[in-house]
Amino acid sequence: MSHQPITNRRIKVLIVDDSASVRTLLAKLLSSDPMIEIVGQAEDAYVAREMLVKYTPDVMTLDIEMPRLDGLNFLEKVMQHFPTRTLIISSLSPKGSQTALKAVAMGAVDVIPKSLIDVSRGVSLVAEELSAMVRAAAAANISHLSSFAKNNANAPSSPTANVGSGLRQSTQNLPGRAQNILAIAASTGGPDALRQLLSQLPAQIPPTLIVQHMPAFFTKSLADSLNSVCAFQVREALDGDTLEQGVALIAPGNFHMVLAKVGGRLQVRLNQNPAVHGVRPAADPLFVSIAQYLGRSAIGVVLTGMGRDGADGLLKMREAGSYNIAQDEDSCVVFGMPREAIDIGAVQIISPLAKIPALIMAELARRAVAKVG
Repeated sequence: MSHQPITNRRIKVLIVDDSASVRTLLAKLLSSDPMIEIVGQAEDAYVAREMLVKYTPDVMTLDIEMPRLDGLNFLEKVMQHFPTRTLIISSLSPKGSQTALKAVAMGAVDVIPKSLIDVSRGVSLVAEELSAMVRAAAAANISHLSSFAKNNANAPSSPTANVGSGLRQSTQNLPGRAQNILAIAASTGGPDALRQLLSQLPAQIPPTLIVQHMPAFFTKSLADSLNSVCAFQVREALDGDTLEQGVALIAPGNFHMVLAKVGGRLQVRLNQNPAVHGVRPAADPLFVSIAQYLGRSAIGVVLTGMGRDGADGLLKMREAGSYNIAQDEDSCVVFGMPREAIDIGAVQIISPLAKIPALIMAELARRAVAKVG
């Protein structure tokens, strides 16, 4: 099957869930979009396997808890033998979010929180949101994502083992290290991109602020997962956090994260202001606040994701003197966010994901030398 995005025909969807009522509801909601065709509904992994071969769907929605063979084990087999763009259906519980992130690490494109299909919020709204997620999944390039999933089980378990020795050595003795800040935005495909990027950075990174489009609970699990493979601390941000070298903070689901000056000191502040570009957390509020307070000290990175969040804020950062990087199209799962930032002139360099850690460290080294000089 093709790994390239589907753009010029109806999107074929296979629904896999052991609940007949959930299958019926998903089919009804998605069928309201004329660009989506439900090609099959499977009650377990074994039926789903036959339908994958028969219908070659573009997108599969997959429940985690199923009889006979659970969703994680099924997904592992699918990504090894029949890579398919997959949306995981998961609860918002801590356990559910941890399992969903494992699925993303194994090759799933994104996660559908079960709360998303609660029609008490309004059938048309739910259908629109669900359709948008399926369309985003259909636009995903999973060629590199599925290959990463195959190799993920062989990744080193020690955080320090994951840090490239060249990058680590390049920062051991940087003279007069300047105060810097690293700001990163990501959406669809972001958890794996963040894992690959952050695990290659050394322990003494500058204060790092990350916005990943995810609901509550998922961001906590993401932070814990990244913390286990990084040489520095990664955790969910708390209101009032200060900027610390060697600490990366992830915006909590359902909260925007910004910088604000309190009593003469910069702090991380969380708020529930209206969604920006339909998401909360959004990267634009963070980037705008960084431009206001730390523009020349900032490095901005926009990774894979659907939509245009981050572009306007990144442009303000660049206008304030920051150094900005966008992930290139070939290494993105969805090229939407980087493309928007590139199109408005918000970035200085476009790079494959694998080279971004070295670009960050080279810029930090340049600044340190410039300060000493």
